[in-house]
Amino acid sequence: MSSDATVPRKEGAPERPGLLREFWYYFRENRGAVFGLWIFAAFAFCAAFAPYLVLHDPTEQFREHFLQPPVWQDGGDWLFPLGTDPLGRDIASRLIAGARLSFFVGVVVVAVAASGGILIGLLAGFAPKWLDAIIMRIMDIILAFPSLLLALVLVTILGPSLVNAMIAIAIVLQPHYVRLTRASVLAERQKDYVTAARVVGASRLRLMVVTVLPNCLAPIIVQGALSFSTAILDAAALGFLGMGAQPPTPEWGTMLAEAREFILRAWWVVTLPGLAILVSVLAINLMGDGLRDALDPRLKRS
Repeated sequence: MSSDATVPRKEGAPERPGLLREFWYYFRENRGAVFGLWIFAAFAFCAAFAPYLVLHDPTEQFREHFLQPPVWQDGGDWLFPLGTDPLGRDIASRLIAGARLSFFVGVVVVAVAASGGILIGLLAGFAPKWLDAIIMRIMDIILAFPSLLLALVLVTILGPSLVNAMIAIAIVLQPHYVRLTRASVLAERQKDYVTAARVVGASRLRLMVVTVLPNCLAPIIVQGALSFSTAILDAAALGFLGMGAQPPTPEWGTMLAEAREFILRAWWVVTLPGLAILVSVLAINLMGDGLRDALDPRLKRS
């Protein structure tokens, strides 16, 4: 019986589907996370198929339809279901195109911040104490500044544009990944499997990348989901301040900035982009809570 347990069998169900079923079992127990997942899937669908879902070119101006209300209000037209903005552009098309832009910002920012943060965190976890102390003090200095203020300063130095806004947000978010990865590495280094790998002659690079890093990914994945929503929110804030995406780019924060003077006259030009930001960020945060519950063994219920 013991020999059968130690020798891997070629037949039978693979282990990965079992892990996926276990993950989904714990994830779906959080109803808010499942709701957030569906909302996130809807936004992702709009982002992926935006060119086929828009009714009009997001930058096209219909001068005879300035500030036309949504279709359910008096004066609305099915040609513009959510109404038009002060320049006569279709709000529905701009929201859908803005979803694609916001999700692109989230993906790029998380990829850049996570890759750099994981690398620096691994180095700090395995580095000598003096180098670890230097790295962490630099991270502490970055974290001492308010994130949006620091991003605003960086964009001011680099110049207002969407690309520079993404670079600034990635730099601001990177210390979170560094601290999280370093803490996970220090916890894993004390475990027996790392000691066994070191005894059999594994190199330091192999210990870092092959042995330790895969066991640190669960909290990093959760942080990635939360950073995704933070990136969308910060990009919208920079766009609202005029330091992110520049007009006529259909970005949600820029749409808010262009329409703020019409908030009393035409509520839809401000409310709809604000709701898009609110719902997308809330859905991603709810999904992040579900990921935390499903990936952290200490939170799993028997």
